Amino acid sequence: MDMNQYLEVFIEESKEHLQNVNDQLMRFEKNTDDLGYVNEIFRSAHTLKGMSATMGFDDLAQLTHKMENVLDAVRNHQIDAHTEVLDALFESVDALEIMVQSISEGGDGQLDVKLLVQKLQRIVAEEPAAEHATSSIEYDEFVQTLLSQTAEQGFNAFEITVQLERTCLLKAARAYMVFDVLEQAGDVIKSAPTVQDIEQEKFESSFIVILVTSESQEKLKASIMEVSEVESVKIAAVPIKKETEMQELVSQEEAATIQEVTVSAPSKSPVEEKRQLSNNKTIRVNIDRLDSLMNLFEELVIDRGRLEQISKELNNSELDETVERMSRISGDLQTIILNMRMVPVETVFNRFPRMVRQLSKDLGKQIELQIVGADTELDRTVIDEIGDPLVHLLRNAVDHGIEMPQARLKNGKNEKGTIRLKAYHSGNHVFIDLEDDGAGINREKVLQKALDRGIIDGKTAETLTDKQVYELIFASGFSTAEQISDVSGRGVGLDVVKNTIESLGGSVTIDSNEGYGSRFSIQLPLTLSIISALLVQMSEERYALPLSSIIETAIVQPKEVMHVHGQKVIDFRGAIIPLIDLKELFTVPNSVQRDHYSVVIVKKGEKTAGLIVDSFIGQQEIVLKSLGHYLPGVFAISGATILGDGQVALIIDCNALIK
Repeated sequence: MDMNQYLEVFIEESKEHLQNVNDQLMRFEKNTDDLGYVNEIFRSAHTLKGMSATMGFDDLAQLTHKMENVLDAVRNHQIDAHTEVLDALFESVDALEIMVQSISEGGDGQLDVKLLVQKLQRIVAEEPAAEHATSSIEYDEFVQTLLSQTAEQGFNAFEITVQLERTCLLKAARAYMVFDVLEQAGDVIKSAPTVQDIEQEKFESSFIVILVTSESQEKLKASIMEVSEVESVKIAAVPIKKETEMQELVSQEEAATIQEVTVSAPSKSPVEEKRQLSNNKTIRVNIDRLDSLMNLFEELVIDRGRLEQISKELNNSELDETVERMSRISGDLQTIILNMRMVPVETVFNRFPRMVRQLSKDLGKQIELQIVGADTELDRTVIDEIGDPLVHLLRNAVDHGIEMPQARLKNGKNEKGTIRLKAYHSGNHVFIDLEDDGAGINREKVLQKALDRGIIDGKTAETLTDKQVYELIFASGFSTAEQISDVSGRGVGLDVVKNTIESLGGSVTIDSNEGYGSRFSIQLPLTLSIISALLVQMSEERYALPLSSIIETAIVQPKEVMHVHGQKVIDFRGAIIPLIDLKELFTVPNSVQRDHYSVVIVKKGEKTAGLIVDSFIGQQEIVLKSLGHYLPGVFAISGATILGDGQVALIIDCNALIK
């Protein structure tokens, strides 16, 4: 069988199961009395083991099998869930994630896990699990009656004990194959354990089956031994009580009930059937297909704009009506497609509890991570990019923000620090706040480091506000760590955060209260592919300004423009802001004589500027297209779009202008 066709599904489902194991382990660590978490972990580990063995990834299956042994010992109260056990399980999950990642990158998923396997074996060996003897079968009167009836018809009744190899990973699968062989030879009357328990692998390595058949013992044994990983088979004749009066005790309805027990695949309960039906409402779609769909729709948006332009020029009422209807339908389609690309931020947030646990343990701190709004959705393109910035911010909060337990107690705080990660929608943006109740930012320490590194001079330092001082920690190479460690001190991190967030059209701000904590607030656009923009005219050329960067537009008279150090500025609502003439910046030929200035007020973080254009055209939804490899790094231009009349308009990067 060619397994490559199932590889993608295997990788996706493996990642989901590993994430579930991680989540449940984190919850179980906080409440080790609740074995419901262990059962959930066991189910995911068991499924992962089965998938791995089927796909031929033996290291994965072997390690997961050893994890199962530890989990089984915990849920059967054979060992306590102390720190060593939990650490070994977390370490196993890390190894499994590395193997799955290797497979997803085209590798073989192999990893040397001998030491880890030995560690798991030692844990279970501390209090060895008692070997559960296979349950003996009770021959109640119903079974006896059925057996006596079959004996009178000339059939044999055998008690068959099947012993699987101890190294067998897929016990339920092997048992199913044995049942399949037996059902071809006769009728299964009863089993111990029950069929349901065997399917859920709730047995050690052996099970007993009562079979009514016309086959001989030798033939049955030979057929069963052909099943892989069957170690031995013992077959004995069942003693039958010949009491004819027992025949009358079994009605046809009861006999049917007995027959139901023999079915190897029990029917699903109404709840399970309902769950199965609800699961079928979701399908997996390759993200490349969604990207292709989005690209095609972007072309449709461009043509929609062109139709609207033609409709205005022809002034035909029927055409206007048709175009308006098409615009409305395509708008609905746009909403549906964008929603299809939306992914909950929990896909990024889920890995953080484990990371914070490990970091806090390495640093000797006690930290609780609270996650709020994990179901908030963002475009997949944005989701793919925000993981690393959030990792840097979290590591910064753990290392620099939260104090050591002794220091917290001395300052009258709880020895366990709290980091709160919150996501929420606001308008066309998503905000992600990272807040801690740690030491906050020391203004003097940041200023001194900035002076030492030459980021600012002494004169500038005296004029900076608190917020401006906090912004200094985003400078490249800046770090307040006293020594370099695995966590911090190299000055790489927060500058990456700022650059990445701004490249996504977002912003990041800091608020801090020394001694009480800090808050980093990230603002991100919902999507990056289709954006609302203000079209502006400069001579014969048109440009687009993203609405997310615009505060307002204004008409400024020449007499209102002032000059400070050779720079044009205006008084905007009590604040002096610089003016940037885009025609001069982009060397656009000046063919229009201005008697006033059309100004677009834009903002980036706390900074504001006015952009001078010739005229405002209007608001329009545009498709953001890359300039490609032929025009890399063009200053203040983030891309281009095709307008309704077929002309190309460059999209201005307001963040780069203000920077």
